[in-house]
Amino acid sequence: MRRLLFTLSALTLTLVASAQVRYTDMLRERTKDAPRYQHPATLTPAEGTDKYMRIEGRDVVLLDYADPNRKEVVFTASQPVLSFVQSPDGSMVLYDELNADGTSPRKDIYRHSFTSDYRLWVGGERNANVATFTGVRDVSFSPDSRHLAMSCNNDLYIYDIAADKLLNITNDGLWNHIINGTTDWVYEEEYGFTKAYAFSTDGTEIAYLKFDESHVKEFEMMRFDATLYNKAYRFKYPKAGEENSIARLFVYNIPTQQTREIELGTTTDQYIPRVDYTPAGKLFFYRVNRLQNHFEVVMVEADGSQKVIYDERDERYVERPDHSTITFIDGERFIVREETSAGWFHLYLHTVSGGRQCALTAGEWEVTSLVGMSKDKRYVYYTSTEQSPLERHLYRVGINGKGKVCLLSTPGYWRVYPSADMSYFAAEHSATDCYPTAAVYDAKGRMVRSLMIDTPTDAKPAYQRNYYTFTTERGDELQYYLIYPEDFDAQRRYPVLMTQYSGPGSQQIENRWTTDWEEALARNGYIVACCDARGTGYRGEDFKKVTYANLGYNEVEDQLSFARHLAEQSFIDEARIGIYGWSFGGFMALGCSLKGDGLFKMAIAVAPVTSWRYYDSIYTEIYNGIPQQNAAGYDNNSPINFADRLSDKTRLLIIHGTADDNVHFQNAMEMCRALNRAHKQYDMMVYPDQNHSMRPNDMTNIREKMLSYCLENL
Repeated sequence: MRRLLFTLSALTLTLVASAQVRYTDMLRERTKDAPRYQHPATLTPAEGTDKYMRIEGRDVVLLDYADPNRKEVVFTASQPVLSFVQSPDGSMVLYDELNADGTSPRKDIYRHSFTSDYRLWVGGERNANVATFTGVRDVSFSPDSRHLAMSCNNDLYIYDIAADKLLNITNDGLWNHIINGTTDWVYEEEYGFTKAYAFSTDGTEIAYLKFDESHVKEFEMMRFDATLYNKAYRFKYPKAGEENSIARLFVYNIPTQQTREIELGTTTDQYIPRVDYTPAGKLFFYRVNRLQNHFEVVMVEADGSQKVIYDERDERYVERPDHSTITFIDGERFIVREETSAGWFHLYLHTVSGGRQCALTAGEWEVTSLVGMSKDKRYVYYTSTEQSPLERHLYRVGINGKGKVCLLSTPGYWRVYPSADMSYFAAEHSATDCYPTAAVYDAKGRMVRSLMIDTPTDAKPAYQRNYYTFTTERGDELQYYLIYPEDFDAQRRYPVLMTQYSGPGSQQIENRWTTDWEEALARNGYIVACCDARGTGYRGEDFKKVTYANLGYNEVEDQLSFARHLAEQSFIDEARIGIYGWSFGGFMALGCSLKGDGLFKMAIAVAPVTSWRYYDSIYTEIYNGIPQQNAAGYDNNSPINFADRLSDKTRLLIIHGTADDNVHFQNAMEMCRALNRAHKQYDMMVYPDQNHSMRPNDMTNIREKMLSYCLENL
């Protein structure tokens, strides 16, 4: 039975519905009343100050959080600046800029990685560019501002700024064999970082990871590139159950130019997803076992001895740690964002010598991020789902777990960007019935000034999400939203498109303003529906991990239940229900359409995983175990193994880019093979040389294709 979670304002009739509305038309209409603002993500805190820096065309400027009229041009580049980083002492800026012809010097490698051409600007009397670095990546200053480190062609280098000298830290880097100071493909994709080195606190050492991927199997993608003779691109990609890179940890002493290796444990079949130094200058690293159910933080003493300062285990898995999992307050104290103790993500205070001291937060809700610490280290700032799993709000709590205060309480979704010392922060806010706004606040949550370029109006988004819950046949309560056409009449019956992602720990049912192609369907008289199935995030550990070792089973069952729930509604045309998804969502769209027994009139699967045996080791194994130990969990839910169940009532469209390094085109091809052999009819759209997100050229085209396919077949 349907019940309202909370009531949002009625649909505002600002758009005029028309037949065959194009995606680009919808996007213009959708955003025409949305005010512009300085996005907080573009404000780079200036270390050691209550100021920030930002790019303004060719200028990098220094501004005051509290006073927008206090502005200083730090330097002016020759061309528009793409990115920059200031040295810790504030005297230098490293940046890259557009080429003279307006093109970008950046060359993409994978999702998070690229090379670029960087320039070093030095202030003061010299006031000039003193060095240029061509085709390098992962460049950063040392804490003492004396050196730069960077990677090039799988080797790690250091640049002595005063001496104007570039030195090799390593010289054994080799494509598809040895990587120094940057990550391999699977670390980059699943752990979300590429800079695999760290300077010591005093700037005298660099700790770095060396990845030996010589035994990792190669994957080959054909490139076309409009050439007469096309060539294959080969790279190391460890699939589920296959060999990973072997990570080793080294420390390079800059004054002595000597390197020593750090012991990482008794096995090499493990992950080292972070290397860093504490504020007291001690080296530490993360260690995660292959099954990803045991996570440790290991500290290395000056004499080489080691101590495990944090240990977390779970029968199923420990959620992948990142750089925000452990936050050091000083040399002794650190904060952990952890899930397994309470079954919900919360903050805990630990010490190096004494272990856990106290819980900073508690309750059946989750801390979603640790934003920062007050300058005096007495308070912790964090965002959480305490008010609603659909929302994010900012809180402050004492380092002893007492005195909790909500600083940003307006209903909706808040994103917070702190200053260097948390004396100020910038924040963006939106809700489904409220366009985004942004402002600067002081440490007590009092608004200091607006970041709006345009004056916000009373205009409301035309197509708002309406939030509900329903209970499945199995007794699970699930959250969902509906977007109605602007002229919605409950006495009529409407076609509906189910859009979903459904991946582990993800969330789509959020009270915030977004826009994408599906909303054009609402302008064309369709209902858009979305449901977060079991396995998604922010509802506790048990809700999320119930899908462990059986990836795709519970999620499909829940989406099928949602489709049946929609079909029962008097205003839904049960003969015109469609489903769409991208990536994991594409896997789900296939699974639902094949197992739905004609429940869906249409399905669109974009870049879908069709067998988890084809996907990478880190992601797949944490949620589904190792295939050699859990063959049924892989095969029983893989769409390629039940292609024969596609109903003649269901029109299916498969879309994939041939240069998808993440979910390989292989997935689509094997799905097509299975459908062909089962004598099933389907449609396909192929994007030559496009990656997982269909960039850089086909983002609009694919959305137009999906929209027209829905209008023609749903």
